[in-house]
Amino acid sequence: MNAIVTSSVILAAGMGIRMERRGKRMPKGFLRLGDRPIIEESISRLLEVGVRRIVIVTGHLAGFYHALQARYPDVVQLVHNPYYADSGSMYSLYCARRYVREDFLLLESDLIYERQALTTLLEYPEDNVVLLSGFTKSSDEVFVQTNSGCLVAMSKDRDSLGPHVAGELVGISKISQRLYRVMLQKAVERFHTTRHMDYETDCLVAAARVIPVNCHVVEDLAWSEMDDEWQLIRARDKVYPAILQRDNQTAPIARESGQDGRRLRNLRAALSDRAGAAVLPREGTKNPQ
Repeated sequence: MNAIVTSSVILAAGMGIRMERRGKRMPKGFLRLGDRPIIEESISRLLEVGVRRIVIVTGHLAGFYHALQARYPDVVQLVHNPYYADSGSMYSLYCARRYVREDFLLLESDLIYERQALTTLLEYPEDNVVLLSGFTKSSDEVFVQTNSGCLVAMSKDRDSLGPHVAGELVGISKISQRLYRVMLQKAVERFHTTRHMDYETDCLVAAARVIPVNCHVVEDLAWSEMDDEWQLIRARDKVYPAILQRDNQTAPIARESGQDGRRLRNLRAALSDRAGAAVLPREGTKNPQ
């Protein structure tokens, strides 16, 4: 158990529909909160903790990733999901099957997170573990039900789950080859009817009925996903500064200008008026309820 993990898979095929105009111009992984795209910051963090091989599954606006690969030719390998517009995240993970032969860290491309998110998984004594945070009230949360610390179910509807909801899904997991094979098997059984399956709520939950998947909660983890403009504001104003502080970084925070800048300022004002502290918790952390 606890094999040394030096590989990772980043799922980056999504179309970013809820990002509207931004999503049409660039993949979400190329949003900038500092001086580099967030996916490049993620690559740097992976390298810092000993990951040496990163498979990125592309789809929407895949050309953006070619220049990124050129900057990391010995580290980054690109795999394309040709059905990115008509499939879910599990199909992207399926596309990586010939390129991942060992245990790996699985991440989503639109995440920002502190270094602890990676080290806590790499140091965890079991081979299969899903990272959870405390409850955030940040919108679009995926809640995770556990039993004795192991995965039972996930849902965006907390009321549909049982009483033992341990936290929120972060989108970073440590996956063994044995678990990955079961996930692939569960996916292939359904591919003849649909490619629209999520890796986490569909196949990871199904595989957890065969192989125990541990859930590790870091209550005050500094992290955020960026599915829409509201989350982008929260990430830029609160979470990213906290990550820089916790990881002792001094990278400048990117500032929007022009039409995008005005739009963000208007959304920020509306967000403050409508939701207040319930949506923007203390300096960048995911807080328990």
